[in-house]
Amino acid sequence: MATAAEGSPLSVTQLKQAVVTALEDAKARDIRELDVRALTDITDWMVLASGTSSRHVLALAEGVRSQVKRHQIAPISSEGELTGDWVLLDYGDVVVHLMLPDARGFYDLESLWDDRLGRMVQLKREGQSDS
Repeated sequence: MATAAEGSPLSVTQLKQAVVTALEDAKARDIRELDVRALTDITDWMVLASGTSSRHVLALAEGVRSQVKRHQIAPISSEGELTGDWVLLDYGDVVVHLMLPDARGFYDLESLWDDRLGRMVQLKREGQSDS
């Protein structure tokens, strides 16, 4: 998979750790690392975290950008920085979701990207290979 980290000295694991460190430094709440390699081809990891306010969510995003930029890596794309209830930073193999607690509870990405989805994907792939 192509990643924003291509050509950089960071591995995917190091990129993910840089994101988590930035979030911890900025006092993010409920940081979760979701390994989605078996579920999708669009990314390997999703990192989710909550902020206490829109301003905090935006500060978390800026903290992640600054930390990762030290390694000459910029996000492929970003969304949500106008409102601050849900900011997405796409670093290729690592996608960062920063959300207010209400938005995080409503969209419930942790449940969406769980083992049940993995079983559905596996069954679908097996069904396609039988044809």
